[in-house]
Amino acid sequence: MAEITQRDGSWAYDDGRIRIVPGTKAHPVRQVLGEVVVPLEAVAGITFERDRKGGRLRLRLRDGACPVVRAAEGRLPEGADPYRLVVEAGREDLAEYIVAEVRQALLLEQVAEGPADRFLLPGPSLPVSGGGGDGTAAFDGREARLTWNWKGKETKTSGGPVTLPLADLTGVSWVPAQGLENGHLRFLTRSGGGKSVAAEHDPHALDLWGLSKKEHTAVLVAAAVLVALEARGEAAVEPAALPEAEPPAQLPPSPAPAAADDPDALLRRLRELGELHRDGVLTEEEFALAKQAVLRRL
Repeated sequence: MAEITQRDGSWAYDDGRIRIVPGTKAHPVRQVLGEVVVPLEAVAGITFERDRKGGRLRLRLRDGACPVVRAAEGRLPEGADPYRLVVEAGREDLAEYIVAEVRQALLLEQVAEGPADRFLLPGPSLPVSGGGGDGTAAFDGREARLTWNWKGKETKTSGGPVTLPLADLTGVSWVPAQGLENGHLRFLTRSGGGKSVAAEHDPHALDLWGLSKKEHTAVLVAAAVLVALEARGEAAVEPAALPEAEPPAQLPPSPAPAAADDPDALLRRLRELGELHRDGVLTEEEFALAKQAVLRRL
C-alpha cells in the first residue's frame, strides 16, 4: 500500500482503489463530501506538481465518472477540489511514489481512457445539504427542499419552503458567484420551473452571493440530484440539458460582468452593497468581504 498523510488530508492507494480523506481544515466542500474511495476504473491520470513549498498531487478522472466533477463543470475553486492534495516540503518523494504506483496499476489493468458511460463514484452521502446566499438546499434521495433565510426576496419567502419531489425534477444547475455576478443552484422541473426567472426571485433556485466558502457546498446537492436522475434513466445528466449550456433557449441572458477597468460600474456596485448593509441584508462581515472584493478591482 502507498500512503501519504498531510495537513491537507491523506491519500492511500491499495488493491485498485484510492482512498481520499480531507484534512480537518479543508475547504467546506471537501469536509461535507468526506471520505472518497476512487476505483481505478474511474482514473484517467495522476500527477505531482512540484513547487518551492512541496507541491500538489492531482488525480484526473475520466469524463463522466464523478457526479461532483460533472455538477461543477470546472467551476470549483482550487481548494475545494476533492482530487487535489497539498504536499508539504520534504514529502515530495512519497508523493511521487504514489504517482508511480497508480500509473503502473493503470497500465497493468489497461483502464479505458475515454469518457465513462455512467457514474463510477456514488456521489455525496444522503441526506446532503448546502448553499447559502438567500437560503439552503437539501436532498434526501426522494425530494429536494429549499428553505429561505431572512435575506431572501419576498417573492420567495412569502411562499415558505419549497419541496420538489424527485419525480418532478428533470435537471439541476450549479454556478458559483464570479466577480460581481451572483451564482445559483437551480432545479429544473417538468412543470417548467427554473427556466426563466432570475435566481433571486425563482422559488426553484438559491441565489448564491459568493460571500462564504460554505456557499460552494450547494454543488454537492446538485451532484446528489444528478446521481438520482441517472439512476432513473434521465438524460438530464448531460451538460446540454442544463440551462447554462443553451442560455438563449433556457434563461434570459445575464448582464455582462463589469470590466476591471470600468470604475463607474464598480462604484455603482459599492453603492448597492452599502444600501444592502444599511437595510440589514448584509452583516458587517459580509459587507466588508464584498466591499474588499470590489475595491480590489478598482
